[in-house]
Amino acid sequence: MLEIKNVSKIYGEGTSKVVALNDVSLLVNKGDFVAVMGPSGSGKSTLLNIIGGLDRLSNGEVVLEGRRIDNLDENTLVDIRRGKIAYVFQQYHLLPSLTALENVLLPLVFCGAAKEAEKALDILKRVGLEKRAGHKPSQLSGGEQQRVAIARALVNEPSLILADEPTGNMDQKTGREILSLFDQLNREGHSIIMVTHNPEIAEHARRIITLQDGQIVNEINQEGG
Repeated sequence: MLEIKNVSKIYGEGTSKVVALNDVSLLVNKGDFVAVMGPSGSGKSTLLNIIGGLDRLSNGEVVLEGRRIDNLDENTLVDIRRGKIAYVFQQYHLLPSLTALENVLLPLVFCGAAKEAEKALDILKRVGLEKRAGHKPSQLSGGEQQRVAIARALVNEPSLILADEPTGNMDQKTGREILSLFDQLNREGHSIIMVTHNPEIAEHARRIITLQDGQIVNEINQEGG
């Protein structure tokens, strides 16, 4: 379970001060699928980055599975991100010199489990890319690269997946395939928070949160996602 308690984020000071988030509270239960919508500058990505520890909040608390994580030192935060939180970005962030399999293996290498190629290959198989394991990102389509990025996110068995516009660089057909994979992951019990500007994509979630000027202005619960 994730609890976001009265979180605010302020950039700058004085006349240059920007309030990116303003007293936001949100509860995400295990197995939930939450879409976060809102116009550009509404605070969507800031919220995701604060949950994942990539940005520091100004006020409030972030509690993951009963443990407050917003006040941890950087090394401890890195351990949390490697074990409990996984990111899927719009830009994939794959290392171009590594194969698909090697990219998926990276989190395991960082965690001291460098000999777990079989596990990484199993995850690639799960996203339908076991036959592309030896290909580098430049040899893969955008949809395939995103599947590799999702496999990399899953390899440490995180409890929470954070996805920032995961289909933003894709055509409609490929985007639907990636969303179908997210639907499957959610059915298997993964909690997902997904930032999107597209209402059709948001319809895949169980809940839709709308941000405006750094505040939650609407929430829709969708029975069955």
